Amino acid sequence: MPLWLELLDAAGLLVLLVLLYGLLLVVRRRVLSRHGGTFELSHRMRPGEEPGRGWLLGLGRYSGEELQWFRIFTLAPRPKRAWDRAGLSYDAVREPEGPERTVLYPEHLVVDCQSPQGRVELAMSRDSLTGFQAWLEARPPGTDWSR
Repeated sequence: MPLWLELLDAAGLLVLLVLLYGLLLVVRRRVLSRHGGTFELSHRMRPGEEPGRGWLLGLGRYSGEELQWFRIFTLAPRPKRAWDRAGLSYDAVREPEGPERTVLYPEHLVVDCQSPQGRVELAMSRDSLTGFQAWLEARPPGTDWSR
């Protein structure tokens, strides 16, 4: 078989794999959002770095007492991070600065939070922020509100 035919076969196989990966990403997103409560949520893996660095795009999902975060370009069925409602507190919100405007989803705000593991930086839309604040405030009876 000539070399150009082998290269053509390899290119066709590569295109097929890319299409399959894209299809699996769409199916995964549908499965994650089938119970509702999902929204676009970016997470800064290492808070405190220079603006624009360390952000990963993803999806957030409320699951009982947890906020789960899934990376957007992976096929993993489990969340990469999860924060318990009782341990998460909302500190401040700000507009993206400098390179963050190009790294994050358009019109998203950066939300600073605290958890038992330390500082957490999330980015979400204004509508999602309203839902996030309501979710945090809707703690079950018997919650220690002094924290």
